[in-house]
Amino acid sequence: MSRFRRSTVWLVARTDLRQLKESPDFWVPMLILAALFFVAAPAGLLWIVTHVDNASIVARVSTTLDVLPASAKAAVHGRSPQAKAAYSLSVFLFAPLAVIVPMTISTAVGANIIVGEKERGTGEFLAHSPATERDIYLGKLVASLVPGYLTTIVGFLLYSLVVNLIAGPKLGGWFFPTGSWWLLMLWVVPPFLALTLSVVLRLSARVRSAAAAQQASGLVTLPLILLSYGQSSGAVFGSLRGALVLGAVSWLAAIVGLHRGARAVTRERLLGAESAA
Repeated sequence: MSRFRRSTVWLVARTDLRQLKESPDFWVPMLILAALFFVAAPAGLLWIVTHVDNASIVARVSTTLDVLPASAKAAVHGRSPQAKAAYSLSVFLFAPLAVIVPMTISTAVGANIIVGEKERGTGEFLAHSPATERDIYLGKLVASLVPGYLTTIVGFLLYSLVVNLIAGPKLGGWFFPTGSWWLLMLWVVPPFLALTLSVVLRLSARVRSAAAAQQASGLVTLPLILLSYGQSSGAVFGSLRGALVLGAVSWLAAIVGLHRGARAVTRERLLGAESAA
């Protein structure tokens, strides 16, 4: 990609990110959602397991964790029931949230990012700009990916801190993130975000209102969310080779989806001259 194209793509993305920054009614609820799932819920549950001297609570948690695969059970660290329960919760229970939370945020941004141009009346300006249709698409993609993946990175760091501060003393020191979590964050999450956005951006380009885009993207991405839940669990529960293969398949699907999705962004649709399909 030439320097001019890179600057054009970044200009489109930067404009959308600036508008998002100036819309606290949108990003504040998203921030609360991320804080709840990455910090508040894990901290509360881990604190109960590691600090409450109630054998029945720990026993119930341990019983619930019996559903883990044999490979996951064999990887559990800790000598006491409290330590084993804390490790299992930290490493296995919250793994799918690392995919679902950023996916929810990026989907909310992506659903409105193209159709919003039509509603604000700025689609005409964008359609007549020197940017190519592919540059516009890539800029919108970057603007949708940044909030989701930024949430992933910051949430991952905060979650790691919470886990090590609360559960670490019971397990002999800082133990998180594990290798499976590094694989999840760096190899599994990115393609799933990209694959989801390839669908959402296509919908945002075709519909005529943000409400329709949100409704349609919610219905279409629900299967992807369920699939991501299963895959993120597999990346943590399964073998290293299996997780690598799953990630590779996800990358391939994301590349194909993004390539096909780029065709949905046309100047006619930005102008609102083409009927929704």
